[in-house]
Amino acid sequence: MAHLLVIGASQGIGLETVKAALAAGHRVRAFARSAGDIALSDPNLERFPGDATSAPDVAGALGGIDAVVQALGVPVRDLLGPVRLFSNATNVLVPAMEAAGVRRLIAVTGFGTGDSREAIGPLQRLPFRLVFGRAYDDKDAQEMRIRRSSLDWTFVRPGVLTGGPATGRYRVLDRPSSWTNGLIARADVAQFIVRDLESRDHVGRAVVLISHALPL
Repeated sequence: MAHLLVIGASQGIGLETVKAALAAGHRVRAFARSAGDIALSDPNLERFPGDATSAPDVAGALGGIDAVVQALGVPVRDLLGPVRLFSNATNVLVPAMEAAGVRRLIAVTGFGTGDSREAIGPLQRLPFRLVFGRAYDDKDAQEMRIRRSSLDWTFVRPGVLTGGPATGRYRVLDRPSSWTNGLIARADVAQFIVRDLESRDHVGRAVVLISHALPL
C-alpha cells in the first residue's frame, strides 16, 4: 500500500485517480482548493485543501508521501486567455519533491504536448491550436521543467476525454510512431495511472492513452 498525493483531486482525472487508488487499497491525500467538498467516504482518504501554486501548501502536503500524481486542469472559459497554471504549479512542485525526497511523479498533460504535437492529424491541427494552443504551450513548459528534474517521472497524455466508468479497454501508445489522437474515459486514464504507479513500467517516458482512434 502506497501513500499517494493527488494534486487536482476535486474533479476530472484527479478525482477519478483518487477513486481508483482507494479501490486499489492505497492511502490518498487529495489536494485541491476545494478538497473539503470531495464527496467520498473512505478511511484511507485525507482531504487536503491547498493551492497548487503555493510553495508552503505543496511542501506541507508532501510529508509521508511515496508518489505524486499531478492532474491539473483549467476551466474552458480560461483557455482563450494566458495560461500559466501548469508551469507555475510545476515550478513549485518539482523543487518541493526534490527537497522532500519524493521521487515518483506522474504528470497528466495531454495528447499534443511536447513531441506528440507532431502526431496531430492535419484536420485536427488548426482547431486544436485555436482552442487549446495557449494551454498546451504551458503544458510544454510543464513537461520541460519535469524533464530537467531528478524525479522518476512519467507523462500521461490522454486523448479526448469522455465520462463514464472505466472500461479497461484502452491502448497504451508508448512509441512515438504509434501516437495518434482518440477518445478515452477519464476513469480509464485513472486506472492506468494507478497501475503504472505500482509497476513503474514507464519511468522516464511519455505515453499516449486512447480507447478509439479519431479520423485524421
